Amino acid sequence: MSIRSEFATFAGKSSYWFLHTFMNGGSSLPGKITTAIDPAILKHLGQNYDIIVVTGTNGKTLTTALTVQVLKQKYQNVVTNPSGSNMEQGLVTTFLKAKNPKTNRPLAVLEVDEANVIKLTKYVKPIAFVFTNIFRDQMDRYGEIYTTYKKIIDGVKLAPEATIIANGDAPIFNSVDLPNPKIYYGFKNHDDKDNFKAEPNTDGVLCPVCQNILHYHYISYANLGNYFCEHCGFKRPELTHELTKLGALTPNSSDFTVDGQDLSIGIGGIYNIYNALAAYSVGRFLDVDPKDIAQAFTANERVFGRQELINVDGKETTLVLVKNPVGLNQVIDTISKEKDDFSLICLLNANYADGIDTSWIWDGEFERFTKMPIKKFITGGERYKDITFRFKVAGVDENIHEVQPNLEKVVEEIPTLPTKKVYILATYTAMLQLRKDFAEKGYIKGGME
Repeated sequence: MSIRSEFATFAGKSSYWFLHTFMNGGSSLPGKITTAIDPAILKHLGQNYDIIVVTGTNGKTLTTALTVQVLKQKYQNVVTNPSGSNMEQGLVTTFLKAKNPKTNRPLAVLEVDEANVIKLTKYVKPIAFVFTNIFRDQMDRYGEIYTTYKKIIDGVKLAPEATIIANGDAPIFNSVDLPNPKIYYGFKNHDDKDNFKAEPNTDGVLCPVCQNILHYHYISYANLGNYFCEHCGFKRPELTHELTKLGALTPNSSDFTVDGQDLSIGIGGIYNIYNALAAYSVGRFLDVDPKDIAQAFTANERVFGRQELINVDGKETTLVLVKNPVGLNQVIDTISKEKDDFSLICLLNANYADGIDTSWIWDGEFERFTKMPIKKFITGGERYKDITFRFKVAGVDENIHEVQPNLEKVVEEIPTLPTKKVYILATYTAMLQLRKDFAEKGYIKGGME
């Protein structure tokens, strides 16, 4: 290690210690300080780890958390970034705060922002990449889905020996020929007799070979499913790991079967079953027994801001991150399965980490909320006017709709809401602020990692 790297590491670890001893924590600043001193510090920090990169539009944080739970069934030391700080500085901080490894090659399971994959692979070569999905998201940063995927591929090309563990139901992950070994996971709970197209305005349904519109035998949601092209024969690849059965599904739990193994997770939504399927696939890649994977999924560890259940003076408050239309609509679909009366809070910010363009909310199926047993609506956040107007257009009853821009006051109002169950949908920076307020009031142990 060079003197520069040693000094950068010392400065980063010292800043991390100070922030977490005297302040409210922080996962980016230590990394920023470290990379400012040594831009190539990841080469030093990550060289002794077997790294698994988790990337894609939706599901990175939960997939990472579930993967860590799975791998801990077999491996003692697994380093990760649980708060979702997934850009270069956050990855640096993850290594800075890691304890001295107990093995020669400890595992690191890292959630990585799509545009930051190449910033990692410039310096270290992962053993695997996990691809969740690609949807329109933060178009001011990424552009269309194809430019997003190119950012990922540019990083993957620097590690051609790493295994790609990809969502086989996503056509885009089968669109570029790469030399990497591949493992595909997906849904096989259907026959191949149906032949239909996706709904109008669905992203990513053009055949990458001949540009005709793809057909489907089955769609789980959005453009994910068993696809094929009638014109050129392009089709979904053979799946290595198959979901063959969907069991009971509630807003807070999902039962399903993969490769003959019955599995359950304490979180709702088809989109989260895909996250579990990805974690299962990583576990099998590293020889974790399917029964041990099933056990890991029952651990029910808290996941930072992803259907995180918080007790607020007796109110069962579920905090859910939303950031793009596909993810939002899956959350709405999950909440629609709620049988009890509940209150709904929706908080919209538009900072860099959220995406500064809020037009995506108009592709959300907010009209479905008017048919649910919701007794009180609250809208807020920095862009409260936008989200309030969206609810108004959706037909929400103004008599039970309150506008509260101040997030601290939102937290104070939760105990007074007319229902025991409360769902909060929040963009990323609103979620961080909300968790900070929850921590200051003692509802959770910490607002930040």
